[in-house]
Amino acid sequence: MGYTHVFILLFIGYIVFTIDKKQRNFPVPMVLLLIGIGLSFIPYFSPIAITKDMIFNVFLPALLFISAYQIKIGGLKKNSGVIIVLSTLGLILTVLILGASIYFVGLVSLSFIGALLIAAILTPTDPVSVVSILKKSSNNPKIADVVEGESMLNDGTSVVLFTVISNLYLSDKQFDLFPALGEFLLVSFGGVLIGTAFGWGVSRIYHFTHHRQYQVMLSIVLAYGSFYTAEHLGISGVLASVSAGIILSWKLETTHKEKDYRSYLDSFWEVIQPSILSILFLLIGIEFMKHIDFQNIGFIFIIFGLSLIVRFIVLAGIMKMFGKWRKEFLWDDISLITWSGIKGTMSVALLLGLASESSGQADTILSLTYGAIILSLIIQSPLVYPISCWFSKQNK
Repeated sequence: MGYTHVFILLFIGYIVFTIDKKQRNFPVPMVLLLIGIGLSFIPYFSPIAITKDMIFNVFLPALLFISAYQIKIGGLKKNSGVIIVLSTLGLILTVLILGASIYFVGLVSLSFIGALLIAAILTPTDPVSVVSILKKSSNNPKIADVVEGESMLNDGTSVVLFTVISNLYLSDKQFDLFPALGEFLLVSFGGVLIGTAFGWGVSRIYHFTHHRQYQVMLSIVLAYGSFYTAEHLGISGVLASVSAGIILSWKLETTHKEKDYRSYLDSFWEVIQPSILSILFLLIGIEFMKHIDFQNIGFIFIIFGLSLIVRFIVLAGIMKMFGKWRKEFLWDDISLITWSGIKGTMSVALLLGLASESSGQADTILSLTYGAIILSLIIQSPLVYPISCWFSKQNK
């Protein structure tokens, strides 16, 4: 991808985000995606390719850090129980049930591990603009907090789970529960530990750094340094970046200079976020035509539908199991949280990671999964606001 391509994609993103500022609840990810699909038919953009390394090493650390840094610690604390359960037990149950469902439907020849691999790629959620829409349209503030917190934490756990399943798929090894569980816990907790240490250390240095531009530099070091260090050690860079952002945000809230510290950080990262999202979703659209196989379009719709059904079943089962959550989250709330679980950046990153390692071995999985991701972005994104408003009116 050349520099001219980058400038063009950024300018397109600028136009789309400017429209979003003027029209309420404009589905930015979907519009960028559709524009990207359109660009794929223009020969000038055909050399452009999006890779796993591009997403993981360039885009992802910044996006993860921004989400974690901007999250409201109060909302995270209030809903920490349900968020943690959904991001761990809920995620594992979703992968198992969705994988089994895809396998038993069996419209395309897939092994059980292959079906689990599709489920693992589709499990992480990426609400992007959904959270801001939910905060404006829903009369239950917990919904936005749960959707945001779950998305942030399940990115890390989904990467670990995907790594375990993809290794089994590509190596044809037999599944062994306890070694897999041990690896899952080691990689997960190791990432959290690294991120926490980085976040605490940088937050202490902030008090000795009086120049705002240097504080911004420190935040860049924190976002990418925690990620790369964890990955180098063989543990979760995703959870490291998320943990680092949360710790920094929490430490800033405990100081009387929070507004001063955040002013420069916000002005920097709030420019970086839409810039990255513009390039990323346009690239996802451009890449789409390279992976999709329209012969399996019917099964792609079935997989997309199953992903919503299974997500609803798991959410309902968890939230209705405990008395406190049963009272806090009505059936309408569970339905809205289900619909807000849009697939996106992380799913594409996992998909491209599989493509780079499989050497054509997983072409069917790539086609089915990429199609389901695109359907999620196109179908779910524009309907979040009207569904949220409708539920809010029903519960008045």
